[in-house]
Amino acid sequence: MALTLDLITPESHDQVRPQAAAEKKSLIGLSRDEMAEALVGLGVPERQARMRVRQLWHWLYVRGVSDFSQMFNISKDLRATLDAHCTIARPEIVEEQISQDGTRKWLMRFPPRGAGRPVDVETVYIPEEGRGTLCISSQVGCTLTCTFCHTGTQKLVRNLTPGEILEQLLVARDRLGDFPDADTPDGAIVPAEGRKITNIVMMGMGEPLYNFENVKQALLIASDGEGLSLSKRRITLSTSGVVPEIYRTGEEIGVMLAISLHAVRDELRDVLVPINRKYPLKELLDACRAYPGLSNARRITFEYVMLKGVNDSLDDARALVRLLRGIPAKINLIPFNPWPGSDYECSDWEQIEEFADLVNKAGYASPIRTPRGRDILAACGQLKSASERMKKTDRLRLEAMMISGHGE
Repeated sequence: MALTLDLITPESHDQVRPQAAAEKKSLIGLSRDEMAEALVGLGVPERQARMRVRQLWHWLYVRGVSDFSQMFNISKDLRATLDAHCTIARPEIVEEQISQDGTRKWLMRFPPRGAGRPVDVETVYIPEEGRGTLCISSQVGCTLTCTFCHTGTQKLVRNLTPGEILEQLLVARDRLGDFPDADTPDGAIVPAEGRKITNIVMMGMGEPLYNFENVKQALLIASDGEGLSLSKRRITLSTSGVVPEIYRTGEEIGVMLAISLHAVRDELRDVLVPINRKYPLKELLDACRAYPGLSNARRITFEYVMLKGVNDSLDDARALVRLLRGIPAKINLIPFNPWPGSDYECSDWEQIEEFADLVNKAGYASPIRTPRGRDILAACGQLKSASERMKKTDRLRLEAMMISGHGE
């Protein structure tokens, strides 16, 4: 049975960013130049600023500290100045849910910006044999209204900053004991060796390429060899098809690309993924063929949710093969994950297997994605934050249905 932890306690409030700290400048997510500029603004001599940036970078992204008092090779006076004007505290963790399959979902609350309100974001950790994948959000809500996606039913509230994107990774590494000298929680399902978080995917709430600059800065910091040091080949950015930014993603960020495809005909994709009306399939596939670094070693992943009687016929599978001809690709087949109010059903398992067999025989790897975290609404397409939450009774009813095995 899934486990839900309510982490709003008097003790936890002492460990997260207080409301007043929202006025402080967060150092998390700043580039080295921006961090140096911030330090000079606090009175650090320019000739010392670069050295101080190296120290801060190490403490933030290698050691994972969240309190200036833990930065022992920085003078007390500078630590006091930083504490008075800046913050490196984590967002508030409102809730942590742990699925029976080991998947974890965190509901994080970020403080208000300007005259805005606090916002909630969901982040999911998926443990697998030999790897652990963190699914990160880029926006609060989404503008795309894909009809099969629960996140798409939540209106866009705002973009996340580079710091807020990175803080999801830092919180997850905290909670999993993935920083040096940190302990992994008892009973946690994590890789047996090495890092607990080996891969990150920009597949959470929002469309990453509608928040391009902030996502770019966050991912460049995540892949920085002197900090979090994740390989760009272990970072995947998923887009529904924002064609003008696809080439820039490869050229300026250099991470792996995933496309939320889900249909092989424009008239159907217009319904399932409405951005297709602006950037139809031909434009999208042309952009994929031109993706920098594309090769058999750096394939594009095409995500295809299996919807019963909608897009799962063998004719659809043949059309998919024709559509992707000439593109080094892998096709992830995703059993539809139900949510309250959805109009779709998951394809029958036998149909999914026949679809996969046809695509495989055509020379494309087409793994069927194992549904993970369905009992805590953490599966693909189910994320929707408490900024606009479903009724508790609806959520409990759905969780009970998933636990009892329906929808599998």
